[in-house]
Amino acid sequence: MTDESLTSSPTKRVLAALFYAFSSVLIVMANKSVLTNYGFPSAQFLGVGQMVAAVIIMQILKVGGFVSFPDMSSTIPRKIFPLPLLYLGNLVFGLGGTKKLSLPMFTVLRRFSILMTMLLEIYIFKKAPSKLIVVSILTMTAGSVIAASNDLAFELVGYVLILANDVCTAANNVFTKKHLNANELGKYGILYYNCLFMIIPGMVLCASTGDVERVKNFEQWNDMSFLFQFFVSSVMGVVLMYSVTMCTAYNSALTTTVVGCLKNISVTYVGMVFGGDYIFSWPNFVGITISVLASLVYSAAVFTNKKPTSQKGNEASTKV
Repeated sequence: MTDESLTSSPTKRVLAALFYAFSSVLIVMANKSVLTNYGFPSAQFLGVGQMVAAVIIMQILKVGGFVSFPDMSSTIPRKIFPLPLLYLGNLVFGLGGTKKLSLPMFTVLRRFSILMTMLLEIYIFKKAPSKLIVVSILTMTAGSVIAASNDLAFELVGYVLILANDVCTAANNVFTKKHLNANELGKYGILYYNCLFMIIPGMVLCASTGDVERVKNFEQWNDMSFLFQFFVSSVMGVVLMYSVTMCTAYNSALTTTVVGCLKNISVTYVGMVFGGDYIFSWPNFVGITISVLASLVYSAAVFTNKKPTSQKGNEASTKV
């Protein structure tokens, strides 16, 4: 797939970038609709649904020869952990935060994951980013703090969940990079075994919190509109991962990073109008806008970084 990027047409490159942007926005919107608009009672159960869908789809793609990853063996658990635990925390905390917060605040607070990733990379890899990247990340964080300080729909539980989500995202990105460099599982193997090993713990979590009973008694299971959006949310996890791979293959990791930052702008401002739970205030709006503008500067800083050896590593660590 990497070799194909050298000869791909401009049309394929644009379509791959649009595919990633569309997939990324769609999964956030679908999760938000299922959890908030329909009042689905369990973010954890939705996360398990996404894991099951990912395992099934990855197996189908492997049988069809579209992707490849190692078969199960006794060495797989040692190679993959602790990524499944981080993946589960990332998924559960992220879905829980999506339910509790407005889309603009969700996307703004998610930018803290970039700051955490930067600090963790400096600590583990002794890798210092450029001054412009550091300034843009700090500005993003400052804008997020300003927005949060005047969030009229403040929800403490939502904030805690998203910050926990940011910690899991940062740790997951850094450990994924280490695993990709250290063994032969590859991107697809990491995704597949992350999901496979966490299905049973995820179901145990749902059962222990009473979510299974609440899901069983959920009144919207006969609503075709809800079922469609639940299905979309369930399959979009693996679609998003595949779209990231395609965008990077036909373009570059830097282009994928830029698209990731730019799509969050659309989620932020569209969420203000159509999210249904955003309460406007000027300090909050200004803080969000500062964070968004800093995202553009950050994208430009990463895009102008010409170091080819760091492109692959940056793909995971710089995605918002």
